[in-house]
Formats: sequence, structure tokens, C-alpha cells
Amino acid sequence: MTGREKMEAAFSAEGTPEIPAVVPYEDIFIRDHWDELTDLPWWYREAPDLEHQLAWRRKVIAEVGQDWFRLPRGSSRKEREEIFIEERPEGVYRVNRRTGERERLRRPPVGGEVIPGGSRPLPEDFEDVEDAIPPPDDSPPDSVLRDGRGDLAGRLLEEFGGTLLPYSPVDSPLWSCYSLWGFEGLMVMVGTKPELVKFACERFLAHAVRSVREWALLGSRAVWIEECMTDMISPAAFKELSLPYARRLVDEIRNLGMKSIYYFCGNPFDRWNEVLSVGADALAFEESKKGFRIDIEDVVERVRGRFVVFGNLDAVGSLERGSDAELRQEISRQIAAGRRNKGRFVMSLGSPVTPGTPVGRVKLYCELVHELGR
Repeated sequence: MTGREKMEAAFSAEGTPEIPAVVPYEDIFIRDHWDELTDLPWWYREAPDLEHQLAWRRKVIAEVGQDWFRLPRGSSRKEREEIFIEERPEGVYRVNRRTGERERLRRPPVGGEVIPGGSRPLPEDFEDVEDAIPPPDDSPPDSVLRDGRGDLAGRLLEEFGGTLLPYSPVDSPLWSCYSLWGFEGLMVMVGTKPELVKFACERFLAHAVRSVREWALLGSRAVWIEECMTDMISPAAFKELSLPYARRLVDEIRNLGMKSIYYFCGNPFDRWNEVLSVGADALAFEESKKGFRIDIEDVVERVRGRFVVFGNLDAVGSLERGSDAELRQEISRQIAAGRRNKGRFVMSLGSPVTPGTPVGRVKLYCELVHELGR
């Protein structure tokens, strides 16, 4: 079976006879392992033109061997006509041909940027939130195709869409509020101004809906919904402030003919019923850490074949630091659990690949899944 066939079979009622392997948060993995994955300059990821984008993506897809790929929005035709990347002795620049404007680009550091705390005022009322979250683009969703932003996706689908499943990510509305208030501010708002949080969630939901409509037009077949830090609010607050918006997002994805994967990052121990009731086609969880335990066998026992289950292989203990034998053993254990979910299972990691994990280990992980998953 091709990777796409394995993924589509996993989402079917009958399940898959061959377990697929995926790597979540591949953008983080690529950022932290660029020099292992490709011999191309780092700025290829920033280049607007199609050939640069296709070149590095081909190398990454061939090197890793997973069964899906992230389908991107590309630059518009206008951007590709006006913008180019220029290497100079003193640095790399993004240059506008029309205006002559130059912007120096800096390579993103391994592990990501450390974002310092700011002093900007946080939104405190409905007017502040309206200003902070403007309405989404009101042009027809198919403008993403008409202006050329879908050209890169189209080329990737031509090359890889027949063998790998194209997917795209989106944040849940409540998790999006983190960008508005930060961690402490969001926790305070949840406790003191829940109606304002709901208002923000409605506005973020409108943006998420716009995104998934564009993903559907671009050719995505699945959407990864990220939900983070919501185990730190009460079950009642989760039920009120997250669940309704996540459900509506899942419904929109389903109505568009795509599959939804709800990734709950955190400890679901006191809100399992709510997480299951989101109604996503698939559920994914992080690995056991941070003082709590999420065993894939327990997840399968709770799901009982109603949804697809994504594995939660320990990205540190098993992938980075485990021996080859330990990695094989854990993959085998998780696949066996997935078989008990009526074969509705996709082998995955519980969190992003760490910077200290060699690409060879990630490739070995995919190879072991394909061997043991037959």
C-alpha cells in the first residue's frame, strides 16, 4: 500500500492492514535539522518562487519516509514576480524588485526563538479584542487559487499526492487565545472574564473556518487541530470555552470532506468525556511526561474503535535516547494496541522531534513502523 492508502484505510470503518507512520510538527523538525535533511541553503524555506520551495521539500520527503506531507499555501503570483532572495557577503536579503526595499533575513535558531515578554497592553474588553482580532479576509475562499497561492500546493499534489496524504494544521480557537493574552493572561481571563474569552474564540473560529475552507480548495485531505494548555483550566471551563468551538471547527472540516485530527496536548484525566465528545475523526495525545501518564493502551480502551487513534511515542525517551531495540519494542507495543482499535490507528510521536534526535533515528522510526505494521 502507498502511504496515502494506509492513511485513508486507517480513517475507514474497516481500519488499515498496514500501519502508517507520521511525524507531527514537521516544520519544527525541519527547522532544527535542516543541514541533515538537505544540502540546500537555509533561505530556500523563505524563497517565494516555486522551484526553490519544491527543491527543499522533495529532499525532505525523500529523506524521512513518512506517509503524509504538509500541504502549504505558497506565495501569490504577484509576490513571486516582485520578491526574490539575494545572498550578499554581509547576509541574506528579501528584495522587492519594484520598490528596491530590502529586508535582512536571519536563519531561525535550532530550538526556536526566545520571545521576550513585552509591555504592550493586553486586551481587556470587547473593543480591545475586536481591534486585536480583525475579521478574516472576506474575499471568496477560492481567491487562494486565483491569485496563485495554490500553485505550490498544486505542484506538490502532482508529485506526491498520489502516494502521500496531504494535510494541513490549524489551532483550536481557545488555544489561539494564547497569542492574544499569553499564558498568565489567558488563565486570568478564563477565570475572571469568560464572556470575553468566548468573544475572542468566536473571532478566532471565523479565522480557522476561513483557513480550513482554503485548505480544502488547495487539496488537503486532513486537518491537524492543535489544542494546548487547556488541561490547566477546570473541566467546566474547558466544556464552556473550548468544546463548543472545537466541535464547530470539526463539523466544518467534515462538511468540507476532510478528516479532522484533534491533538490534545496535556493531561486529559479529568475531561476524557469532553475530549471524546469533540467528535473529531481522530484523536492524538502527547506522551507520558510532565508528571502524568497517557498510555496508548488506555486510550484505545476508551476509544474502542469509534475514532482513529494516533500513537504517542515518547520523542525523548524512545526516539532520541532509546536503543534501537527499545524503539522497536515500543513501536511494536503501540501497533499492537492500535490493532485492538479495529485497525483504526496511525503511528505517531507524542510531541515534536527534539533538536538532539538525529535524522537517521526518525528515518529508522518510519522504517520500523512500516516493517512491524504490515
